[in-house]
Amino acid sequence: MTEDISYRRKPLTPEQRQARDATRRVEAEKAMRDHEAAQKAFYANKERLRAERLAREQTEAKG
Repeated sequence: MTEDISYRRKPLTPEQRQARDATRRVEAEKAMRDHEAAQKAFYANKERLRAERLAREQTEAKG
């Protein structure tokens, strides 16, 4: 029986591991900033639409 070694990876050197970890950390921080910005935009738009709806309902109720 032959052993499939196509999926084996070479062990990372400590320098490569540090570089990989630093890259992952930077990417994670960027993803969190993007997520927070998207959440803020979503809730700001939600509040704007709510205010418009309430104003429209109030105008309709008056006349």
